[in-house]
Amino acid sequence: MQHLAPPVAPVGAPPYLLRRSPRSRRLRITIDPKLGLVVTVPPATRRGWARPERQIDEFLRSREVWIRRHLERQSRQRAELAARGGLNDGASIRYRGELHRLRIVPGQGRRSTIARVGGESGDELHVTLVSRDRERLDRVLETWFRERARVAIDAEIARHAAALAVTARAVAVRDPRSRWGSASREGRLMFSWRLVLAPPDALETVVVHELAHLRVFGHGPRFWQVVATRRPDHLVWRRWLRSHSLELHAALADHAAEAATAVSAG
Repeated sequence: MQHLAPPVAPVGAPPYLLRRSPRSRRLRITIDPKLGLVVTVPPATRRGWARPERQIDEFLRSREVWIRRHLERQSRQRAELAARGGLNDGASIRYRGELHRLRIVPGQGRRSTIARVGGESGDELHVTLVSRDRERLDRVLETWFRERARVAIDAEIARHAAALAVTARAVAVRDPRSRWGSASREGRLMFSWRLVLAPPDALETVVVHELAHLRVFGHGPRFWQVVATRRPDHLVWRRWLRSHSLELHAALADHAAEAATAVSAG
């Protein structure tokens, strides 16, 4: 069980929240869109961690440039997302890496529908929203995105699995908050539906990454060699996902601060 202490405001450094976690073996910092700077340390009962203030202060000083850079980036991203208009008619939302204009009109029938169409000034997502769905536009959009994510992910698995000589025994599309995908030794794969908001190359890179884990677990040199056989530019798209993480996780929120993703260092 984790314990979150009240905010601490060290002199000359950003305030932080102290989190005690029994799973933690060392000090780690996370910049969370909701909580700000979070410092995670082992429980006080673990040797050397009863009073970690000095270690924390030294660590924060050593990471000061990184911390301030990410805090400033998140501040800019929140402002950019707010300027796009949230989930309102005329707002902008990313899909397959490109910004689309959101057009919302009332409709009749039993089910809301979404169509992607080309507009004069760019692509648009036309949402015909039936009366019973008026208060849950985010769910309507999420369902549509999930369906298209599943199709895109299945297509990439079919394209790369045979070449990598692996078999995906089960594939799930979910909404994890701290990873884009995962793989088990039994061949079960999981992917975030939010990958469909990113450029197709980014989605493909994550699929290749998880398929490669069915051959090599861990992230040693051999693993990255396997990934590079299918995506030599994987570093480019991993960086893209890191830098747009806040945006993708806030895509269906009215305000960017409602997102629950984070960046970390340790």
